[in-house]
Amino acid sequence: MENKELKAIDANEKKKIVKLNQSSVLPGSIRIKVETLMEQPVEEEVKPTEIIPQDEVLPEIVTNEEMEEAEEEEDVVEKVDIEGKTKEELAAMLEEIVQDPDVMKEKDNVTAIRVRFMKLNKEDMDKEMEAFLESGGDKESYQHVMDDAEKRFNAAFGIYKANRARQNELLDAQKNENLAQKQAILEELKQLIASEETLKKTYDDFRALQEKWKTIGQVPATENANLWNTYHFLVEKFFDKVNINRELRDLDMKKNLDAKIVLCEKAEELLDEKSMSKAFKSLQQLHEEWKEVGPVPQDKKDEIWERFKAATDKINAIRREHYSKIQDEQNANLATKTALCEKAEELLNEEYTSINVWQKKSTDLSELFKVWKTVGPASKKQNEEIWTRFKTAMDTFFAKKKEFFANLKDRQTENLERKINLCIEAEALQESTEWKKATERFKKIQEEWKTIGPVPKRHADKIWKRFRAACDTFFGRKAEHFGGLKEEEAANLTAKQAIIEAIKNFELKPNRAENMEAIKALQKQWIEIGHVPIKVKDSINSEYRKAVDALFDKMRSNQNEITTNEYKEMVELMKDDPESSDKMRREKNNLANRIQKLRDEIAVLENNIGFFSNSKNSELMRAEYEKKINKAKNDLKVLEAKLKIVND
Repeated sequence: MENKELKAIDANEKKKIVKLNQSSVLPGSIRIKVETLMEQPVEEEVKPTEIIPQDEVLPEIVTNEEMEEAEEEEDVVEKVDIEGKTKEELAAMLEEIVQDPDVMKEKDNVTAIRVRFMKLNKEDMDKEMEAFLESGGDKESYQHVMDDAEKRFNAAFGIYKANRARQNELLDAQKNENLAQKQAILEELKQLIASEETLKKTYDDFRALQEKWKTIGQVPATENANLWNTYHFLVEKFFDKVNINRELRDLDMKKNLDAKIVLCEKAEELLDEKSMSKAFKSLQQLHEEWKEVGPVPQDKKDEIWERFKAATDKINAIRREHYSKIQDEQNANLATKTALCEKAEELLNEEYTSINVWQKKSTDLSELFKVWKTVGPASKKQNEEIWTRFKTAMDTFFAKKKEFFANLKDRQTENLERKINLCIEAEALQESTEWKKATERFKKIQEEWKTIGPVPKRHADKIWKRFRAACDTFFGRKAEHFGGLKEEEAANLTAKQAIIEAIKNFELKPNRAENMEAIKALQKQWIEIGHVPIKVKDSINSEYRKAVDALFDKMRSNQNEITTNEYKEMVELMKDDPESSDKMRREKNNLANRIQKLRDEIAVLENNIGFFSNSKNSELMRAEYEKKINKAKNDLKVLEAKLKIVND
């Protein structure tokens, strides 16, 4: 009976099997499903291809490149403790790990160490580059020199890559060997289908081939789908043609159901896995295992598949959400980096003509670069483009800075020559006894020295000391020569102090002209008095100016009272005029305009006085400005008083 059943495989079915073996073309219905699956578009870089469950008999098509992209975008799962490790410690760890030739076992450890090392090394290189740029270096001339830790790490990683290459060669060879073994099993299955042996022997041989098929490892990815579909096609043909005993078939399906339940449970456990990369790879493996399991009872087929598919769909949904968040972060990072580019480009819109401004703008650009390094990446393509834009702005800035300092160097050389000539002239005058003439010349030389710009830094201190020495020599000799004048200067000081006291105690008289004559007499006496000791010269002059200013303020205040009273009488007389309304209105407008003009003038003067530095010359100008401010404020009080009279 069994032999008759085997003979019942008609010639057409045998032809199909032979044709399948020769062309490796799948039967119609299966071929259509596989082709449809392969036509599905691959998602963008930020979102690697998901596991897309089809029906129970179709494998998932995921390329090696997609798997690599998915792995690269996930956080590295660290097995070794690298927290707080230095570059030297990481290099030592890698040197120890690569002694094990089994690279696949150490892959995650090597990846974790390498990511950590590259991060630390990049931070060191960024600091080195930043210091180089801040010191005025040209980025194009910057060259990184590897330290000992980097050399050790690269050497150890080279050993790892060599071991990995050897292991990949062995793995590829093993995959090809596995392919040959599975193709041999397919041939045996075809022969078994056409065999006329007893049912018992045929089934035992069939089960042996199934077990052997399961024990064989991976095959090349390009052959996997076609190989697997051919295998299942032949398995189905075996069951159809041999018409195996239903009890044995049911038992086999029950075992398959149990196996698929276990796979469902494993897939559901992956929902709690924190590492998206690990969950993705594990789910891929579960799909591969699912393909190897045979059919289940018909009444459980849809139920078990829907359970497995539901877990797959949930993982895919979590993965989509994960990569959606990554994309949102990358978009935000792109917006931030675009703003930094715009600020960097703004620095190129102006021309800078001083060293201080260039240094300040260089600091501003360095601060932008520091912020840039804290911003995460954009998408791969956009990140490259935005970095090129920012780098172009920096390179252009430093090229312009380099050109400026190149021109500045020429000007500084010219300044050095001019200062050397002044030093020569000062040294020729330092022994002169023509005190007045030499002093005047020294003053002019010193003034000219101040107008000359900076010299090269390495000469600045030396040339200044040379010039200062010549000046000090002359003025030291002059001071020694005029040392006998100290008593006269002391007497002059006493006389000037007496004049200051007279000014402070001056009693104003009603006649303004009489007051002015008296004050002029005191001022003339002050001028006629000779020099005072140099150490009190500034202080006594300052005290004198303050006393004179106070006296004039007192005179103006007194005069203002007189003026205001006279103005009030004039307004009273104006009331009797028939056109008094128009006159009063014009007068009011005139006063208001003058008051506003004075207020504006005072604001400008007070603003400008804040820009004077603390030097002898600036003190004189400050005093002049303070006089103008006080006069303007006094005039303002008079005008405000007049306006009040008109309003009342």
